[in-house]
Amino acid sequence: MHPLIHLNWLAIIVAVIASFLLGGLWYGPLFGKAWRKEMGVPEGVKPSGAEMTKPIVLNIIGTFLTAFVLAHEVQVWRPSSWNAGTDASAAVYGFFGGFFPWLGFQVPVLLNAVAFERKSWKLFFINAAYLFISLQLIGMILSYWR
Repeated sequence: MHPLIHLNWLAIIVAVIASFLLGGLWYGPLFGKAWRKEMGVPEGVKPSGAEMTKPIVLNIIGTFLTAFVLAHEVQVWRPSSWNAGTDASAAVYGFFGGFFPWLGFQVPVLLNAVAFERKSWKLFFINAAYLFISLQLIGMILSYWR
């Protein structure tokens, strides 16, 4: 028996945009100064538009892949996808759909950055919190907007 998964491509695109905007706030006015310090970026250094093109494009591609996989993840949690019962609140599936990939995939990668790349714990927490909130945002959008 395989789950019945319907992808809402518009919801995936909106989730990517929402995550991208959250990243702009997170690594801009909210934690940008602390993040730059922890990354060793000198004060006042601002990359040109051309220097930002590649990172932005790669970020959008990566976020799209994340949203695409999470679209499957939030639906696999639903009993109705398996014809096995009634669904709980969409918030349940949005939360767990974002939480477990964060805990099992994102956090270990960030821990390796602390262990082997000598990144700081402060940077770990800035990035881990962003990824948690971003995955929750994506998961909730995809769970509610099926």
